[in-house]
Amino acid sequence: MNIRHVKQSDYYVISPLINEWWNGGQMIDKLPKMFFDHFTNTSFIAEENGEIAGFLIGFLSQTHLEEGYIHIAGVHPSYRGGHIGRQLYESFFQTMKAYGRSLVRCVTSPDNKNSIAYHFRMGFEIEGGNRVVNGIAVHSNYDGPGRERVVFVKRV
Repeated sequence: MNIRHVKQSDYYVISPLINEWWNGGQMIDKLPKMFFDHFTNTSFIAEENGEIAGFLIGFLSQTHLEEGYIHIAGVHPSYRGGHIGRQLYESFFQTMKAYGRSLVRCVTSPDNKNSIAYHFRMGFEIEGGNRVVNGIAVHSNYDGPGRERVVFVKRV
């Protein structure tokens, strides 16, 4: 498996596939091209035999200078279970350390049980919340009215 930084042309490969990777979920709106233009130093692609097997889009916080943020990460369904996500996250963690960042944040939906379990396995903790849903602390209206999120944090 080769892990490398994203490049602009990767957008045109990933964007037609992302909804399929999320079982038909509408994820394309969460992945605008600007991430592939402006966050290439902190975002990664996993390749196997020239095929994109996974990606992670992350960036340095401009406001909180000790933090980095993982916006979205995905692994092609055929490659799941092979620790590709872990390799992508570890690449991001190492990059954050190189930039002097000590904290990584990310969010997920409270009904995304797989994502919640994955982030726990990666050593993230849930941060705060103003209510509990199915035993998980969530932030109400985090991404707009009625859009709850689980907020994760990890020290690196």
